[in-house]
Amino acid sequence: MSEEANKNQYSADSIQALEGIEHVRMRPSMYIGDVGPRGLHHLVYEVVDNSIDEAMGGHCDTIQVTINEDNSITVEDNGRGIPVDLHKKEGVSALEVVMTKIGAGGKFDKDSYKVSGGLHGVGVSVVNALSDHLKATVHRDGKVWEQEYQRGRTLYPVKSTGASDKRGTVVTFHPDAQIFDQTIEYNYDTLSNRMRELAYLNKGIRITLTDRRQKTKEGDFVHEEFSSQEGLKEFIRFLDSNREPLIKSVISMEGEKNDIPVEVAMIYNTSYTENLHSYVNNINTHEGGTHLSGFRRGLTTTLKKYADSSGMLDKVKFEVAGDDFREGLTAIVSVKVAEPQFEGQTKTKLGNREVSAAVSQAVSEMLTDYLEEHPDDARIIVQKVILAAQARHAATKAREMVQRKNPMSGGGLPGKLADCSDQDPQRCELFLVEGDSAGGTAKMGRDRNFQAILPLRGKILNVEKAMQHKVFENEEIKNIYTALGVTIGTEEDSKALNLEKLRYHKVVIMCDADVDGSHIETLILTFFFRYMRELIENGHVYIATPPLYLVKKGAKKRYAWGDKERDEISEEFGGGVAIQRYKGLGEMNAEQLWETTMNPEGRTLRRVTIDNATESDRIFSMLMGDEVPPRREFIEKNAVYAKIDA
Repeated sequence: MSEEANKNQYSADSIQALEGIEHVRMRPSMYIGDVGPRGLHHLVYEVVDNSIDEAMGGHCDTIQVTINEDNSITVEDNGRGIPVDLHKKEGVSALEVVMTKIGAGGKFDKDSYKVSGGLHGVGVSVVNALSDHLKATVHRDGKVWEQEYQRGRTLYPVKSTGASDKRGTVVTFHPDAQIFDQTIEYNYDTLSNRMRELAYLNKGIRITLTDRRQKTKEGDFVHEEFSSQEGLKEFIRFLDSNREPLIKSVISMEGEKNDIPVEVAMIYNTSYTENLHSYVNNINTHEGGTHLSGFRRGLTTTLKKYADSSGMLDKVKFEVAGDDFREGLTAIVSVKVAEPQFEGQTKTKLGNREVSAAVSQAVSEMLTDYLEEHPDDARIIVQKVILAAQARHAATKAREMVQRKNPMSGGGLPGKLADCSDQDPQRCELFLVEGDSAGGTAKMGRDRNFQAILPLRGKILNVEKAMQHKVFENEEIKNIYTALGVTIGTEEDSKALNLEKLRYHKVVIMCDADVDGSHIETLILTFFFRYMRELIENGHVYIATPPLYLVKKGAKKRYAWGDKERDEISEEFGGGVAIQRYKGLGEMNAEQLWETTMNPEGRTLRRVTIDNATESDRIFSMLMGDEVPPRREFIEKNAVYAKIDA
């Protein structure tokens, strides 16, 4: 057999066992991030990543994901099937090695996989260890092989159960409630968003998602199919579907630079926000890294060179900066790196230096060709850049006004702020409260030692449709900045925050439990997402959950947070109950507000997280943009349970 043919063999010898799984169950967060909903869904991604690896190697084109009635998950692909022959070093089947040895898998053998998906490559063995039951079925070499496991331990040796004319791997696992004690219930939308994302990032692959827990009106199981023939170009159109395009077509390229596969797609729209999304081996690197730096450098250098040579900058009296070239830009950068080096707080920042030059070169070539071939679009883009530069200069003055009022600069706190006496930010909470009436009640009901109250007048500015200097000039937004104590970034990175000066480590949005309250909540979340994303990413932003009802009968009283709970309490109390509907926070007295919503001993706070940055971006642009039909469709679909957990 030739050396090249030998390299392409995927057999037991391709599997390398790196270490055991003894303490995975003791320290699960080391492997999957946490044991909450995010970690629960990460189990699915790990199994799907194995199938994606097969697809990236050209061995698989269909992946089927099923949520079963009992919240177990089945992932099936039509790849080569995990090898089942004897692993020489371990003395058992290679399938057993893959399933029971952490880090064991073909992705650690460069001859099997040049590039593999996933972030840390913890593998399906970790999924096995954190499941109370897992079954692996392999269709390979004309036979069906299977093995079952309980909490990572084999129940019997790998055995053949018959003949097969198919090929591929089927993994069914049920998450262990001993580990995932918050919930083992999978969220369909979370999985749907990730499967869609993977289909765009790996064009030509067909991914299906079926939910056997719920049925459509027609009686079929809820089912979606994701596939993309154009990859990132389609992804851009999906993300920007709620924005008005500035140019006619998506600018895109794909190819290899310095042996690094690079794919880029971008478009300009009429908005004032910059939306850059970057991926390494299919993982969203929301902290950026060298690939994003390379994109920015290639974009700025190429556009600046074109703008200079066109003469359009001759009459501009001020310097055009990098930020100006990215206003109204939506872009996706996807690279495949054989040995990615990650850094940053959540290990999602790419550190490989060689990637920066590869992406910069690719973007420069792509843009140069596009600008030469589309002179009308080129002129429109440069005009947008010049307008952005003018607005940035206006924003600089507005930002300086905010900085002068910053308490850390001696400018004083907002007059409406009722501050707390504790000076330790880790213990302090700031409640952003809708209106003066509720603000007054909250001030009386709070614990003055560690709880501060900032009433907001009406609805704050919709930052999704506002130029940057208008954002910094808005009185309510200025008050939020100065109350928090954070400094606004430099001109080069106008939205960067200095979190070292953050005066409260819990920022709680507390609005009425009605339509107006939900709108104000979303406006504030949009502001945080676009201008203070670090607050969300570092876990500082929360949403309060005031009750909707007070149910009373004689001396008995209970609060209810929904209609179902109200009805259950009423039934429990028997006839003759009195029900009070709270239309707003101001209808509660100070004691009730403290008891239900502000007291750390009994309240419920929802922490705002960013599980999927691209989907969050799309939802915010849809909810707060100009297009009414998609917003109406979203609200109708989510009317009962609508909440933006960004």
